[in-house]
Amino acid sequence: MFAQIRTLALIGISSAGLAAPMLRADAKPTETAVVGPPWISIEYPVNPHDRTTRNAFLVVRCFRHADPEPCALTGTAEGMVNGERRSIKLTFTETGRTGAYALTRQWQTEGVWTLVIRGAATAVVELGPDGQVASVSVPSRQDRGWTIPIEVSMTEVDQALRARAGALAVN
Repeated sequence: MFAQIRTLALIGISSAGLAAPMLRADAKPTETAVVGPPWISIEYPVNPHDRTTRNAFLVVRCFRHADPEPCALTGTAEGMVNGERRSIKLTFTETGRTGAYALTRQWQTEGVWTLVIRGAATAVVELGPDGQVASVSVPSRQDRGWTIPIEVSMTEVDQALRARAGALAVN
């Protein structure tokens, strides 16, 4: 009987530990900041009335759970132009807001393009034939109630880009 009670107690303690929110190591005793997985989001179209983003094509925002946080962004514009594969390194500009970065157009207007933006997570931004954002995805999986971003391989990006370029060439 004691063994059964001890087993139930251990299960209860373990379950409570999984259900309890993780606290930031730098949280002050009065804070109850919850930490979760990183996230990245894309703002499009940008606010034309904000001087820090006025000429931006889009704004990238990095998060840790629900809180904006600075992140080191890298990215490339992956394209197919007249049947030739192109790759252009992207540069981002800080906006003055925590975790928000402006991206200006750094790729050609012709061709088929996909932006691969890596920071807190990876965003894949497909551009339509008109050069505007056609779709945004943050590849992810579910784990214990959290949406966890996953890595995106350049092989996957290349295959999707070639398929889109091929479909547009047929039409």
